[in-house]
Amino acid sequence: MTNMKGFANHPYIPNSDPAVQAEMLREIGLSSLEELHHDIPDEIQMHRPLDLPEAFDSEYALTRHVESLMARNTTCKQNLNFLGAGCWQHYVPALCDEINSRGEFLTGYGGEPYNELGRFQSLFEYASMVAELVGMDVVNVPTMDWAQAAATTARMAQRYTGRKEVIIPAIIDPDKQNIMRNYCASDVTFVSVACDAQGLLDLNDLKAKLNSNTAGVYFENPNYLGALEVNAQAISDLAHGAGALSLVGVDPITLGVVAPPADYGADIVCGDLQPLGIHMNFGGGQSGFIATRDEERFVMEFPSRLFGIAPTSKEGEYGFGDVAYDRTSFGHLREKAKEYVGTQTALWGITAGVYLATMGPRGMEEVGQTMMQNAQYAVACLNKIPGVKANALNGAFVKEFVVDFTATGKTVVEINRALLEKGIFGGKDLSGEFPALGQSALYCVTEIHTCEDLDRLAAALAQVVG
Repeated sequence: MTNMKGFANHPYIPNSDPAVQAEMLREIGLSSLEELHHDIPDEIQMHRPLDLPEAFDSEYALTRHVESLMARNTTCKQNLNFLGAGCWQHYVPALCDEINSRGEFLTGYGGEPYNELGRFQSLFEYASMVAELVGMDVVNVPTMDWAQAAATTARMAQRYTGRKEVIIPAIIDPDKQNIMRNYCASDVTFVSVACDAQGLLDLNDLKAKLNSNTAGVYFENPNYLGALEVNAQAISDLAHGAGALSLVGVDPITLGVVAPPADYGADIVCGDLQPLGIHMNFGGGQSGFIATRDEERFVMEFPSRLFGIAPTSKEGEYGFGDVAYDRTSFGHLREKAKEYVGTQTALWGITAGVYLATMGPRGMEEVGQTMMQNAQYAVACLNKIPGVKANALNGAFVKEFVVDFTATGKTVVEINRALLEKGIFGGKDLSGEFPALGQSALYCVTEIHTCEDLDRLAAALAQVVG
C-alpha cells in the first residue's frame, strides 16, 4: 500500500518500495518475494500482510503509539507479585544498573585483550566470585539462560565420560526439559527418575536407572517446586559409584544459607544469574552460568569463553584474557568445536559480579535468611485459611513452595484471576504441568516482601476462596 508523502509501504522499513524490491530480486535472479521464501514450509507461513498500522507522519507520533502499546503491560511495580518458577523478583541495588549502563560495558561486544582490559577484568572478577559462591574454581562467560547452561552441562558430561545417558528428575521445569532434550538430541538420551511425595529424587528408582552408560545425574537444589534436595550427597555418591558425574543446578541467591554444590559432591554446577542484581525484564533478564573444578579435562569441555589472569612482560603487572580460546567455536576449531557458542550474556555476568561484590558474604547470608523468614511467615499465614494447604510438599524450602487449593473447590485459574483484580499476581498454576498435585500453585516469597505484603495476600486469598 502507499502511505503519506508518496512513500510505498512504511518509510521507516528499508527497501519496502516495490521498485527497489524488484531491482533487488532481479539482481539475485528471482521474480518475487514468495520465491525467495520457497524453502519455508507452507504450514508455518503467514498468508496475509502483517497487521501494521499505516505509517506515522512523525517520530513523535510513532513514539506515542509505541508507548501506548507498552502501557498495556501489567507490571510487578504496579502489582504485588508472587510469581517465580525461574524468573524471580529480587531487589536490584542501584549500583548494578549504574555500572551495567556504562557505555564501555553496555555496548561492548567480543573484543580482544588489547582493547577490552576493563571488561575482561570485570568478567574475571565475576567468575571468581561465582566460583567462590558455588565452591568451584572455573566459571564461564555466561550463556543465554539456565536451560542452555543445563543442556551444555549434560553435553559436557557426555563428552567427559564417553557415555550417552543423563538422568534427570521427574520434577523439572517442562520448558527447561524441552530445551535440554532438543539441544542434546544428537548426543544425549535423557532418562527420567521418579520423585517422592516431598518432591525429592527417589533414590531407589535412581539406583535402578543408573548403569554403565550413565554419563551424569542432573538434579536441582532447590528444585523446580522449591524443595531442598536433602539427599544431595547420596545422589552424588550414587552417581560416582556408577562412574557418572554429579550435575547440579542451583539458584545462586540461596547459597548464602544453603551449602554450595561442591560440598555435596557436584562435578559440574549450572544455574541462572538473574537473581543476582538483574531485573526480570519480562523474562529477558536470564543468564546461565556453568562451573567446574580447575582440572584440564573439565576446562577443555567448556564450549564457552573463559577468562583468566596472567603476568605480562612487565614485572608486577597482570592482564586478563581468554583461556584455551582454540577450544571454542570462536577459535581455530570452528565447525569442529565441541559446541557452537553464539552471543553470550556477558553484560549480565558483569552485573552479577557487581551484585556479589556489593553484597559480600554477610549480605548474601542476610538475603537468604530474610527470604526463609518471609517464606515461613507466608506459609503460616496461608495455612490459617480453610481449605488452603501451603508448603504442600511438607519439605524444606528457601523461597518457593507449593500451595494446594484443591480442598477449596476453586481452580488456580479462578483464584489467580480474582487475585489480579485485587492487584496481586498469584503463584504459577501447576495443575497442567503436574496434574497429580491437583489445583496447586507455586508461590515465591523473597526479600522484597514485607509482613504487610504477606498479610495482604492472606486476606485476599481468604476472601477469594471463602
